[in-house]
Amino acid sequence: MFIEPGKNRDGKGWIEVVCGSMFSGKTEELIRRMKRAQIANQSVEIFKPAIDVRYDDVMVVSHDANKIRSTPVTHSENILLMATGISVIGIDEAQFMDHELPNVCEKLAKNGARVIIAGLDMDFEGKPFGPMPALLSIADYITKVHAICVKCGEIAHFSYRTSPDMHKILLGEKDSYEPRCRSCYYKGPEA
Repeated sequence: MFIEPGKNRDGKGWIEVVCGSMFSGKTEELIRRMKRAQIANQSVEIFKPAIDVRYDDVMVVSHDANKIRSTPVTHSENILLMATGISVIGIDEAQFMDHELPNVCEKLAKNGARVIIAGLDMDFEGKPFGPMPALLSIADYITKVHAICVKCGEIAHFSYRTSPDMHKILLGEKDSYEPRCRSCYYKGPEA
């Protein structure tokens, strides 16, 4: 069966969100889904916020060093301009995107695209992060992934900041954050 570029088999798109804490495998799952779409000969494009240059300026890179080429964007509206005719659109680190991202994703899905979004659902203070709450509310499918608490070994879904920096956005990794369960998160440094 011929599939028109930018369209899924039924002509209807959808939105998938992969969320969780730091070190839970969000980006790894996004990369896995995007590579499977490539294997299926679907047209794919992945985007990330231009501010995310931790591992690479262009590549989306997981903590396990798995990677895929992406297009950095400064505003979510740019995705609409660059995703014309694409069947599967990936967006990494969505929590760093602007609050227009949910509308952009809705437009992409209405045009028949499968939109896969990965991002932190909570910031280091345990509060909803950026456009993620709105994305979760419009998603057709949600996958919440978990890390392992570095203090007790239980399931972790909080990103505990070990750095004294109190800015909302702090691009970091194991030197600035650690995954924690609810109990160890609220114990703070005493955990």
